[in-house]
Amino acid sequence: MRLAGSLQLVLFLALTSRAAGLDIPLEVEQVPTITTHTLSPVIGLPFDNTVTLRCEAKGNPPPVYRWTKDGQDFIAPHLSKSKANPSDGTFVLYNKQLVQFKGKYRCYASNKLGTAMTEEIEVIVPNIPKFPKETIDPIVVEEGQPIVLKCNPPEGMPPRQIFWMSIDLQHIEQDERVSVGIDGNLYFSNALQKDSRPDYCCNAAFSRIRTIVQKTPMAVMVKSLKPDNQSAGSGNATEAPPMRIPSLLLPSGVQTEKVLLKGEELQLECIPEGFPTPKIEWRKMGDKLSTRTTFNNFGKLLTISAIEESDEGKYMCKAKNPAGEAVHYFDVIVEEPPKWLTEPPQSQLTVIGTDVHIKCSVSGKPLPDITWRRNGEIFEDDPLNNRRVLDDTVVLHNAMPGDSGVYQCEASNRHGSILANVNIMVMNMAPLILTKDHQEYAVVQGKDIVMNCSVFSSPPPTIFWARDETPETITGERFFTLQSGSLQITSAEKNDSGKYVCDAINKEGESAITAVLDVKDPTKIIEPPQDVQIISGTTAQLMCQAEYDKSLQGTFELLWRKDGEEIPLSFENSRYFVDDGMLQIMNVNLSDEGIYTCIARTNLDEDNATALLTVLDVPDAPTNIEVSELKSERNVSLSWIPGRDHNSSVTEFIVEYEESQWDPGRWKELQKVPGNQATAELALYGHLNYQFRVYAVNAIGPGPPSEPTERHKTPPAAPDRNPENIKIQGHLPHQMDISWEPLLPIEHNGPGLEYRVSYRKLGVEDVWREHLVKRHSFVVRNTSTFVPYEIKIQSRNSHGWGPEPKIVTGYSGEDVPSAAPRDVAVEVINTTVLRVSWTPVPTATLRGHLRGYDVHWLRKWSLRNPNKALDERHSLSFPGKRSHAIVPGLQPFSEYRLTVNVFNKKGNGPNSDPVTFSTPEGVPEQVPILTTSNAQKDSILLVWGPPLESNGILTGYLLQYHLINETTLEVVDSQEMNITGADTTQWQLQGLEEGSFYRFHLSACTRVGCGPPQAQESSTITQPLMAGQQSNFSTQGWFIGTMCAVALLTLVVLMACFVQRNKGGKYAVKEKEDLHPDMESQGMNDDTFCEYSDSDEKPLKGSSLCTLNGDDVVGDSVSRDSLVDYADGGGEFNEDGSFIGEYSGRKHGGSVSEPSGPSPVTA
Repeated sequence: MRLAGSLQLVLFLALTSRAAGLDIPLEVEQVPTITTHTLSPVIGLPFDNTVTLRCEAKGNPPPVYRWTKDGQDFIAPHLSKSKANPSDGTFVLYNKQLVQFKGKYRCYASNKLGTAMTEEIEVIVPNIPKFPKETIDPIVVEEGQPIVLKCNPPEGMPPRQIFWMSIDLQHIEQDERVSVGIDGNLYFSNALQKDSRPDYCCNAAFSRIRTIVQKTPMAVMVKSLKPDNQSAGSGNATEAPPMRIPSLLLPSGVQTEKVLLKGEELQLECIPEGFPTPKIEWRKMGDKLSTRTTFNNFGKLLTISAIEESDEGKYMCKAKNPAGEAVHYFDVIVEEPPKWLTEPPQSQLTVIGTDVHIKCSVSGKPLPDITWRRNGEIFEDDPLNNRRVLDDTVVLHNAMPGDSGVYQCEASNRHGSILANVNIMVMNMAPLILTKDHQEYAVVQGKDIVMNCSVFSSPPPTIFWARDETPETITGERFFTLQSGSLQITSAEKNDSGKYVCDAINKEGESAITAVLDVKDPTKIIEPPQDVQIISGTTAQLMCQAEYDKSLQGTFELLWRKDGEEIPLSFENSRYFVDDGMLQIMNVNLSDEGIYTCIARTNLDEDNATALLTVLDVPDAPTNIEVSELKSERNVSLSWIPGRDHNSSVTEFIVEYEESQWDPGRWKELQKVPGNQATAELALYGHLNYQFRVYAVNAIGPGPPSEPTERHKTPPAAPDRNPENIKIQGHLPHQMDISWEPLLPIEHNGPGLEYRVSYRKLGVEDVWREHLVKRHSFVVRNTSTFVPYEIKIQSRNSHGWGPEPKIVTGYSGEDVPSAAPRDVAVEVINTTVLRVSWTPVPTATLRGHLRGYDVHWLRKWSLRNPNKALDERHSLSFPGKRSHAIVPGLQPFSEYRLTVNVFNKKGNGPNSDPVTFSTPEGVPEQVPILTTSNAQKDSILLVWGPPLESNGILTGYLLQYHLINETTLEVVDSQEMNITGADTTQWQLQGLEEGSFYRFHLSACTRVGCGPPQAQESSTITQPLMAGQQSNFSTQGWFIGTMCAVALLTLVVLMACFVQRNKGGKYAVKEKEDLHPDMESQGMNDDTFCEYSDSDEKPLKGSSLCTLNGDDVVGDSVSRDSLVDYADGGGEFNEDGSFIGEYSGRKHGGSVSEPSGPSPVTA
């Protein structure tokens, strides 16, 4: 759509008060325009210090002011001439002078082009109202006659309120008979004797001037009527007043005319007199009463609010009693002050030579008279000069600049007047652009922007907008030229940025300005805050991140609002903190719950996002806790009203109680109630003075408790239950100890609690023996050993016995068993495990509760060394009734002795007859150490130590060796060989490949088989040596390797013995080393090595390889960790330095570990 390329400028008219002026820039010469003036009337109250009459106008040249008072020139005191506001005609009247300034004022603002004037401003200075001082004679009437007490209130500032009171400030009672009229008089339709009093006072209150005045009190005497046949002294008998036809005390006459202004309140009043008191009826002749009609003052006052023309007409009031009736008519006329039919006449700007029409369209009732003025002077019809006044219209034919001025139209009737100032400007002028040149505008992409081009000219200009780089008029559906001449761009785009030219042209000339537009990126929240639930007392965090045009960084701000109100962040001790877009609320409480809005704002636009913060807290305390009895005083119902759950549903209610007798002041839990229930039935103990409270629990935690209830006292009663958890024990063989859990103090239900203990033997004819005790234990003495009894315990107090008790069974005291198991037999399952069986002892000999059987065994000696006594004792307990057991942990190739005994809670019975047996021979333990040395191109020397425990007769060793591919670590070839001779501890292995890598496995063997292998790795050498050097090097290498191996073996043995000695234990020391028959121990460099017994083998930690290569002499070594582990296990040295020890029931940790790589392969 192509928008208007040019637009005729429409001049906007601005109205101030009732003057309508042109919106002409002050740079252009123009007539004065009244901008502000005081509205009539102005009331000077007694407590006002000053009264200000304001008159302000604009114009070029600036206007000067003059005032008139009551049509005469008036010199205003202290007329404003301030430099700050020279166009001010305001003046101030001071309180002391107010009375002399009463009147009607008018302000005139003039310059060389014309004069503007205001409506008349009436200044009213009311006098202080007061009643005249006067003496009022008493009013004497006969009973039944009417009375009118005249108030004649003084005039004063409305509103005025009249009320009648006695001298002691008591209101005079009003009803259908006695009432106050609108005129303030007090009317009595008929007098009664009770109306006699000397102090009827009329009071008039003027709220605006804060004044109440009082009239001189008036006295009323009502004379009673005596019957005709009685004398004056015959008593107080009176007769009723005679019936009298109604008439109207107010208004007088038959008809009244009532003239009101439209919108006022209509009040019609009829106050009757007569006896009995007449009733008033109202009617509108020929029509129904308005729905806005109300009746007041006991039906005597008809009121219609905001009267309209439809309310005009004839109204009738009728006063009626049994004696007759009276009527009065009201002619209601609705009139209206002058008002504009549509709007005041508008000011006009026109070119020279045109006709000007000024029409003053008004209405009113009666029809207003119109007066025309020009520059404040009467303007009359002048046909010769083409100036016509045609009633409500002024016509200026072929207007010239001299016709410019301010024309006043004033419409008046008896109800008021209205005035309009009409500025007429007759001129020709080239366009004057009022907007600043090169004005810069900024807008956010997607928003609308208006670039101003305010122009004044006569005649109106044609306005064009174009881009700076092209003279063509801007087109496009997003571009609009407004009536004011400004350019509006909708949904601005980035490429809209640039310079724009506004060009204004009329027949008098042309003018242009440039506007600069910059389209910015919009502000957008990219990470809005999320709804969150937070527990009270913690810190809430709401994140809000926004992006915006970086050129607006100086104006960007991030604000937070809660429920529409900005969150205060600056004041001291604030719980709110904002850092990098995050709002933190410290120590959250329930008042922090609400909707939080994040506002990202620049001076051009803003974006917002909201989140709901829900605060979770413990529930409020329940309220209205009430106790009501059910079946008895000990069965009550508790009810309550739950408090707020604070966004976390109540899961349960806890009912607590406090009693004043046993534990006063301490609250205890009585009952739990589901969260959806608000009542609880409580069973109470007797003889207590209770009070209760309730608290609620939700997922956050327990809430505060309610206020406690009033005290609830329960009557005493017999105990509700007997003791529980009865225990029967026999600490001594011939007595029975009975104990029980006593009743809690609150369970006593009354004073004097004690227990009746009853017992008798079970299974025989026996009578109940009874004892009354107050403590919660009892001892029965001189009983048989371990005899069953029946026991029952019953509670009682001074109000009776508890329920029938339950019978429990128990035994008298125990003694140790008197018999040993018989027919003990053993079955050796393997080298370390044994099965033992026996015949259980007779029940009669147990003399207590069977707990189980103990198996004891003693290792007497090793079959390898039968001359060495060991005395290793072990035992195992097997609970319950049984006749066999499995015994693990035996040492192979050893002789044992075994016994069995039974035991009860009192102790152990006698041992059975001993049984002797032997364990078979087993495989040896792992070789403790294996080293390699003296590596040649085809041989390697292996050195090792014998196993610590051979578990039989050692026959030799099994050696397995594997050729390893050093790249892939795969086994290329495997060989094995048997090394005979138990005392062999080294071996020169021949026939190996030159420069190859080998893995060795060595196992010790007995007649049963070979034990677990020990592993080591080494390589043969590759470089050949000179013949002369070969012999010397071989000799030196062999010697060094042997010495290293011997030194390492000795060090390992010494450390093992030292650690074993530190661990302690029971060991037998042999007397002389030469008595040791074991040949294996003689090969250990004359160091005697003791037997080692352990069926668990574990590899030693890693060892390093020793090789000889060239001039480097490298010996096999064992790491410090390996030596320590090898020594771990304990041992001791005898006096001559030989190592002795016995390893029993432990894990040995000393071994040489296999090097890293694949698992060893056995050929």
